[in-house]
Amino acid sequence: MAFSWKLYGDGKTPPLGEAVAPDERLSWPRTAGIGAQHVVAMFGATFVFPLIMGLDANLAIMMSGIATIIFLLIVKNQVPSYLGTSAAFVGGVAAIRANGGESSDVVGALLVAGVVLALVGVVIHFAGLGVINRVLPPAVTGAVVMLIGFNLAPVAAGIYWPQDQWVALATMTFVIVASLALRGFIARVSILLGLIFGYLLSVLLDVTAGPITAPDGTGTVSEHDRISFDAVGQADWFGLPEFTFPTFSVNFSLLVIPAVIALVAENAGHVKAVAEMTKRDLDPYMGRAVAADGIATVVATSVGGSPTTTYAENIGVMAATRVYSTAAYYIAALVAILLGLIPKFGALISIVPGGVLGGITVVLYGMIGLLGAKIWKENRVDFANPINLVPLAAGIIIGIGNVTLSFTDDFSLTGIALGSIVAVVAWHLAKALAPADMKEALLREGSVPESASALGHHGAPVGRSEGPAGGYADERGGTDPSSVDELGRAGRPDQNR
Repeated sequence: MAFSWKLYGDGKTPPLGEAVAPDERLSWPRTAGIGAQHVVAMFGATFVFPLIMGLDANLAIMMSGIATIIFLLIVKNQVPSYLGTSAAFVGGVAAIRANGGESSDVVGALLVAGVVLALVGVVIHFAGLGVINRVLPPAVTGAVVMLIGFNLAPVAAGIYWPQDQWVALATMTFVIVASLALRGFIARVSILLGLIFGYLLSVLLDVTAGPITAPDGTGTVSEHDRISFDAVGQADWFGLPEFTFPTFSVNFSLLVIPAVIALVAENAGHVKAVAEMTKRDLDPYMGRAVAADGIATVVATSVGGSPTTTYAENIGVMAATRVYSTAAYYIAALVAILLGLIPKFGALISIVPGGVLGGITVVLYGMIGLLGAKIWKENRVDFANPINLVPLAAGIIIGIGNVTLSFTDDFSLTGIALGSIVAVVAWHLAKALAPADMKEALLREGSVPESASALGHHGAPVGRSEGPAGGYADERGGTDPSSVDELGRAGRPDQNR
């Protein structure tokens, strides 16, 4: 594969109405500057979600750079994209840890999900996206995304928020205000801004109000500072992150595999968005993109990194700059790899106070869940039809309520895994048993798509997305960048109409 890009014009910013294609570039200094913007765009969610999942954020950032290079190579540099941390797996990881799983169990389960995603990409490449649409119609996809997001509510409410309720409240308020009051790219990174705000607020309160008496991440109540910089002082300036190698469990793998549904939709939406903005037919690369994300996730998690996904924030940078050059993404990837080799930087990330994460997660987890409703709305899913209403209602409550179905002492299905299986299997069973008029109604409403466009939304869970607040909605807000308005915010026309 040739690593050469044609120089666009005189190498300066393209005039209004024109754009720099994936196989073109601006001058190298300008390309480097745009690459730096891509690093900033992906940065917030890429290290917030590893923190929430209990993984090494510094390693996640480094592996995101490697994952991005893998993705670009597999899609032959035709689909510009940055692969940051996926929020789609946050719920499954929380369930693994709630059942006693360690970080090695977490990355082992995520690696298996990456293999499944890669295989789905191979199927799409040879059979077309329509096959996946028939198995996972928008009604089912929306339900799975919703139960993944709302299943996380107890994590935000029971673990992070109690660690410092007032900092959590202030951080949450800041994120909400920033995402709406700010404009363009700044609004898109409001999650990152909220984290910085909460970080600085915690430092200020430690200086002015003194220690806090509250539970820590384990629930142990004690008097302690909100934030301690001891670990930062002890960390080296340069060195490799600490690797965690996977261990495998069928039970734990089943908890995260449902997120693959969201990632298929997310990657399909990304490819469609880029195709529309670059005016190119990228359908032949759809399967490659999905498979590339799966392979990148396998590589990243094999050493303890986070699962990956395409990022809407970076689409926002492309839309704002009109530069779709993959050269900028290679530069962004190299910068991320270099950041991962600075342990002191990773230590600075790892000491983010629990209260700050509490304020961020109540927004992000809710956004993930509501993304499921967004999928339903955009595909005109009719819940007056019992085919949609009855089975999906059961699957959602099972997922949100963490219902458990035990088969043996060593094997059970619970929460997200059981809810997703019920949603998928029961929906198809209901469709098979329903009278003809109900089946016809599905076709009229768009719940059963006639083309691959049904998965042309940017959905995931989890941030993933990644939405207007710069976190997920990814993974991890839920904006679909098939079209972009004058503020550079992502929007999506109804592709089924």
